[in-house]
Amino acid sequence: MSREEEIKRELYENTLSGRAPITEKLTQEGIDLGMDPLDILFQALIPALQEVGRLFEIGEYFVPEMMISAKAMQRAMAILQPILGDTGVEPVGKVLMLTVKGDVHDIGKNLCIIMLEGAGFEVIDMGVNVSPERLIDAVNEHQPQLVGFSAFLTTTMPFFKTNIEALEDAGLRDKVRVMVGGAPITLEYAMSVGADGFGPDASQSVKLAKRLMVDMGYEVEQDGDGASSDGESAMRAAVDAVEGLMRKAEEEHVSG
Repeated sequence: MSREEEIKRELYENTLSGRAPITEKLTQEGIDLGMDPLDILFQALIPALQEVGRLFEIGEYFVPEMMISAKAMQRAMAILQPILGDTGVEPVGKVLMLTVKGDVHDIGKNLCIIMLEGAGFEVIDMGVNVSPERLIDAVNEHQPQLVGFSAFLTTTMPFFKTNIEALEDAGLRDKVRVMVGGAPITLEYAMSVGADGFGPDASQSVKLAKRLMVDMGYEVEQDGDGASSDGESAMRAAVDAVEGLMRKAEEEHVSG
């Protein structure tokens, strides 16, 4: 068996078991060996997540196992995305992304970042547990057109409104458009706190970001205006696989 075939087998096994550091290392080794990133995705990573979903459905995996597998997949995707999404063109816009204060969940936010970068946006990732004060400093420093707030907990959702009010107090609200998202968020809630849009998943967040850019007067190609590249389609398939696990986890949380 060639080393390339061994890498695909080991990637499958380590993604399935949620060993993120090993998955990340194997992905980088594969790229260094000249492996096709599409093969890494479709012959190892995505099949592993599909198997995770099957094991969950038959009761052999539970929510924690699904989430650590999703984390492992995410680490691999962070390596593959710059390769698959490299178009050599200028960014279509700049987005500042964060998880709000008091919340350390980042899988959903990171999937949005992968998709936004794949769609040509420059993304500044502020990480998790970001205070309104840090948000204001970052907007002043990076001057993005868009800001994205993520919250996974119902107890941290109110920071959407807090952050928007902070932007208003700093005189920055009219300079940016605000996107929000997260497992407990609805469109109605997003509108009630003064956001400009709600992204229920990573793909929809990209569509929202493009629409908001157009609303601000920028010329941005909308979905359907051109064919997706193989790389963009591959990353969308990978993100869909991770989001499928997250939906299963959320359904289990609600039903439990």
